[in-house]
Amino acid sequence: NYDIDIFKRIIDDIAKMAGLNNTDNKSLRVIADHIRSCSFLIVDGVIPSNEGRGYVLRRIIRRAIRHGHKLGLTEPFFHRLVDSLSHEMGEAFPELPKSKARVEKVLLKEEEQFAKTLEQGLKILEHELQQLDGKVIPGDVIFTLYDTYGFPADLTGDIARERGLILDMDGFDHCMAKQRRQSKEGSHFAIDYGDIPSVETESSFSGYDLNVQDSLITNIILDKEPVDKISQGDTAIIVLNQTPFYAESGGQVGDLGIIRTTNNIFIVKDTQKHGNAIFHYGEVQKGEFTLKQDVEAHVDEKNRLAIMLNHTGTHLLHAALRQELGEHVLQKGSLVAADRLRFDFAHYEAINNQQLREIERLVNEKIRENLLVATELMTPEDAQDAGAMALFGEKYGDTVRVLSMGDFSKELCGGTHVKRTGDIGFFKLLSESGTAAGVRRIEGITGEVALDWLMNAEQQLTRIARAMKASKGDIVDKVDAMLDKNKQLEKQLDKLQTKLATASSLDYIEQAVEIDGIKVLALKLDDIDNKALRDMLDQLRNKLGDSVVVLASVKGEKVNVIAGVTKSCLNRVPPAAEYVKLICGKGGGRPDRAQGGSIAPSDLDAKLAGVVNLVKEAVAA
Repeated sequence: NYDIDIFKRIIDDIAKMAGLNNTDNKSLRVIADHIRSCSFLIVDGVIPSNEGRGYVLRRIIRRAIRHGHKLGLTEPFFHRLVDSLSHEMGEAFPELPKSKARVEKVLLKEEEQFAKTLEQGLKILEHELQQLDGKVIPGDVIFTLYDTYGFPADLTGDIARERGLILDMDGFDHCMAKQRRQSKEGSHFAIDYGDIPSVETESSFSGYDLNVQDSLITNIILDKEPVDKISQGDTAIIVLNQTPFYAESGGQVGDLGIIRTTNNIFIVKDTQKHGNAIFHYGEVQKGEFTLKQDVEAHVDEKNRLAIMLNHTGTHLLHAALRQELGEHVLQKGSLVAADRLRFDFAHYEAINNQQLREIERLVNEKIRENLLVATELMTPEDAQDAGAMALFGEKYGDTVRVLSMGDFSKELCGGTHVKRTGDIGFFKLLSESGTAAGVRRIEGITGEVALDWLMNAEQQLTRIARAMKASKGDIVDKVDAMLDKNKQLEKQLDKLQTKLATASSLDYIEQAVEIDGIKVLALKLDDIDNKALRDMLDQLRNKLGDSVVVLASVKGEKVNVIAGVTKSCLNRVPPAAEYVKLICGKGGGRPDRAQGGSIAPSDLDAKLAGVVNLVKEAVAA
């Protein structure tokens, strides 16, 4: 297949980049094949990462880059092949030309990142191979390359095969297992859900329509053991035959509330699903509860509503991101709580302020449109035909719940939502950041929490305006003017400190000690900034001639030291760094000038006096 037209041009372009006349090189074929698979994956929304399909993509990219290195292509080259691929396959796959710029960006970023990994990893691997006794690369070496330097084990395998070496994969797997155990042991959770016994009963969920429901207790778990009864003060789990409590799923946190009878109260602090049963975690506040007891399950309605606002807001945010940034944006994770929403998604670069403003504006526009939030049950196939988005990797049953908001958003979702987008009231985007390679995160708030945030921001703006003696409309100009004035004052202060240092230097010249024609001056000063300290050093050296000058500026518990040696003296006395090291314990810099800082030693005066002794010993030697 490498002889067909589709590959011929791509292979020719790679050979031209590498300066090759012969196109039979196997590395050319590997790179040509990999640019095709990588480009299609990225167009379909896959972003390089360290897990799942993103890791598969990263491995393919890195393998292609390494084959490029074998051809002498040490600079980023792989992304430049997208143009050749688009020319050959763009007609059959029109999504590729549309996304060409994005694919090139993703590949270039990955090339630049891997260049650092490859350079460092190859040096370490070469060193280890030189020390190798036999044909087997030890598992701990493979693991160290992978874990510490990000050098993939399969890449080590490629290099090993080329040199007729074998990988100790059993040893590598042992190191990986050990790391997982250590990671697990280092994690501490308030509730170990994985250690709770399973139950055979099922709980039906009624929370889409109800917040309060009469139910029957089918199971009680206390101290990880099934029991018949719990009493006041017991922290336990109650399972009901039917419940309005939503169990944590799809990023939405579990509901809070109470389970009660006339004389008994159980505070529900979390709700989780185990198999087909819904577990209500909490504490008996009053009375006691027994198996087969009739109870009333009551969801905390205010908390539930806040969660619903954020969950519906998350769907609007997802749709707004895809509209503003592109259809490659796909959900990678989410948290929907009462006080905030967090949304992780695939995207290859930071989002600029203008884009963030547009995303926030679009979400609030759809809130004001008060779109109907409709749900419909259908088969996964029908949902896909209807254009509903599904999460990659999620497992769906025979029937799925499709949530739509007008024509703006349509996704599969089992969570609880408001009836109309207008119920959200207001969405405020708080932050945007990166969480992993190719994954961005947005945090936001809705409803009453967003209103409280806005009122607090307004209050702070009022306080700032009052302090600046300006109106809110003029506050930006007022702050800009104040910052400009501060810059001017800082410049004036620098000039004054330089003049002061120059004037003071004249007073210190007489304190210099002459040793065999070299003048030595070591001074302790109070709170002199770095620039003034450097200026003072230059002034003193100019006036003293052949000299060693050491200045120690003390501020609080810290000392900043600068040392200078006249170049004509360097063959007779220690370099400048030695004097800094004498006082700070460490130091570095040019032979004629060095600087450092540390906690001020208790015997600073004695160490400064030691500068003279250091010069005396060197001159006498």
